[in-house]
Amino acid sequence: MNPDAPLVGLDRIRSAAVLLRGVATRTPLVAFGDPARGQLLKAESLQPIGAFKLRGAYTAIASLGPDELRRGVITYSSGNHAQGVARAARLLGCPAVVVMPDNAPTIKRIRVLADGAEVVTVGPASAERQAVAERLAAERGLAIIPPYDDDRIIAGQGTCGLEIAEDVEDLGLVLVPIGGGGLASGVAVAVKALRPAARVIGVEPELAADASESLALGRIVEWSAADVSRTIADGTRTQALGIRTFAHLRVYLDGIVTVSDAEIAAGVRLAAEEARLVVEPSGALAIAALRFHADEIGLALVRGTVVGVVSGGNVDPAQYRAYLQAPIPT
Repeated sequence: MNPDAPLVGLDRIRSAAVLLRGVATRTPLVAFGDPARGQLLKAESLQPIGAFKLRGAYTAIASLGPDELRRGVITYSSGNHAQGVARAARLLGCPAVVVMPDNAPTIKRIRVLADGAEVVTVGPASAERQAVAERLAAERGLAIIPPYDDDRIIAGQGTCGLEIAEDVEDLGLVLVPIGGGGLASGVAVAVKALRPAARVIGVEPELAADASESLALGRIVEWSAADVSRTIADGTRTQALGIRTFAHLRVYLDGIVTVSDAEIAAGVRLAAEEARLVVEPSGALAIAALRFHADEIGLALVRGTVVGVVSGGNVDPAQYRAYLQAPIPT
């Protein structure tokens, strides 16, 4: 990846939006708690695969030529991007291989297999997943579809931000989860292009806060697999931002906050109680920031509507039952 290449622009995100018509859902904005608060949740948990990742995966795979589609694609993912690639490949008639960590939620692995993809299981380190995928791609002639560090992925994920900016005229603040940074990069580009007065703040788990550290230091910092594996937010266990996502976030993101696992678990419960949404821990990051870090994000000073992006709802049923009993921090 070339860090000096031009950043993804609004035109490319608009093109992705046209491509995704009839494939990805234009997800609703759901009131969170008291409507008088002016807080909405962008329910990406209601996508056909239960997460936003279909947007980027389909955009990237659809860009391939006929020969590449015939040979097939490969990716490396802890779950939701794996599902996005498996579904997009099936829709486009393309074979798919997915390299997943052995600690990925069972429900995500089952759904990848249901879409006809081949699953290769490795250890929890994201670097190992990528290395195995690159080796298999070379051996089999497969096209790699990265989970986040790719301009096609950023453009596809940016359609989520495009919808928010189009649907909310008085947009004041957007809170968006950060794992590898593809969603946050695309959302920030679209929001800043259409609603330049709105702030975009990233949200990350305290136990996997490599993006927060990277942006503070002005360079990409890598965390160990053991460290990031501690968080319940499995979709954000990426060890480092990508070169392209770091380049976008440095320009477009207004700030970043970190939330505890206790706050994330409470966010899953609050999504059910106050927005009637089934949300996985990674999807509850913005909710946790809204409810427990209002002062840090300057919520009282926001003029306009606040939108939190709920990135996904693919949660193991047994774990979900436990999250519904999570204590609400005071």
